[in-house]
Amino acid sequence: MKLQKILNQLQKLHPKEIDLSLDRILKLCKKLGNPQDRIKAISVVGTNGKQSTINALFSILKEANFKCNVYTSPHIQKINERFIFNNKELNDDELIELFEEVEKINGNNPLTFFEALSACYFYKAAQYPNNINLIEAGLFHRFDATNILRNNLASIVCSISKDHLDWLPKGQQTIEKIIFEKTSALLNSNIIVSKQNSKETTECIKKTISKNSSEKFFFNENFSYLIGKNGFFYYKDKFGELKLPLPNILGQFQLENISTAIAALRHLNLGIKDNDIKNGITKIESIARLQEIKSGKLKAYVKNNRLLLDGSHNEDGSRVLNEYLETLDCRKHVIIGMMANKEHEKYISYFKDISSLTTIDIPNQPNAISGKELKKKFKNIANVQFKESIQDAITSIPLKENDLILITGSLYLSGEFLNLN
Repeated sequence: MKLQKILNQLQKLHPKEIDLSLDRILKLCKKLGNPQDRIKAISVVGTNGKQSTINALFSILKEANFKCNVYTSPHIQKINERFIFNNKELNDDELIELFEEVEKINGNNPLTFFEALSACYFYKAAQYPNNINLIEAGLFHRFDATNILRNNLASIVCSISKDHLDWLPKGQQTIEKIIFEKTSALLNSNIIVSKQNSKETTECIKKTISKNSSEKFFFNENFSYLIGKNGFFYYKDKFGELKLPLPNILGQFQLENISTAIAALRHLNLGIKDNDIKNGITKIESIARLQEIKSGKLKAYVKNNRLLLDGSHNEDGSRVLNEYLETLDCRKHVIIGMMANKEHEKYISYFKDISSLTTIDIPNQPNAISGKELKKKFKNIANVQFKESIQDAITSIPLKENDLILITGSLYLSGEFLNLN
């Protein structure tokens, strides 16, 4: 209760949830002694794949006995997930102490919630100057609270696509504008660019960062992978080829994120051994990214059928999700809830071979579209229905042997599912 109380206080420091500017956090961090200047960081930007790439980096680094601090957003179940130091989440008491100390130093000055959390992260991270920080950028990056570092080890650019268009000026809601916001302010160090969804996107990134003096590495030009037979894939860059076991997470798109993580770590020459990479990619912890649910209260309703949870919520996320679904020979039932500001019709357009679609409300999210309204948007899809709750949706599906249920459309929905399960 005390943790929730201080979180509520932090949320009241600014009337807006998001107010893109660096002025407030820079002012606070100056009071904190500019902790962001005393850390070693790998920054991760993009639209899709940031969390998965960070999870791969983290797993390999831990296998190589590195200590890491990790800052990601949003959290899925609890806010502690955003604050990892020395390879462990802070517990509630540690979070309370951190938040109270930074709030006292801030002195009730205006600050968005994300800016407050980011300042707290940097303040704590500076206590571990030898750790490697894995920092996920928030909205767009250029005026995002994580973009106050003066130097870093590397910047990783994950797949960029259209999302959060409502935060861009009308007439500028384009992929070119999104690429500019995400990459034009990257630091001069090393830039590793993951596989993009089109050649045009890659070329636009190249143009935007052309004057950046960083050493640059692009997927398929400087590093790549091939899927082999018998449970292996092959990674290749200028340092040579690695024969690697398939990771412990689902989806070919994850090989793209993992290969990007490997490229970054090998180019940074941190002394990571091949066996650290081989072992690390089989121990990746991933929540709500094509996560197979194998136990729990809600899983019990589907018995021996497979239950997958995926928090993708934009067009590109839907595309790679459905590339995986198309490899499965089974009937697929989709349960979906989404936030109101997403492109709902574009997201669902990639679902070509599904046996049923059930829309639901996302509990505790006032900015979500109602399941009834979502059903209206999907009226041209056969076998679409609305149910009020996740449990009702699952139990309403007449499952046959070998059927699969997928719950998707929102990370917030994923968190609600996991809490209920």
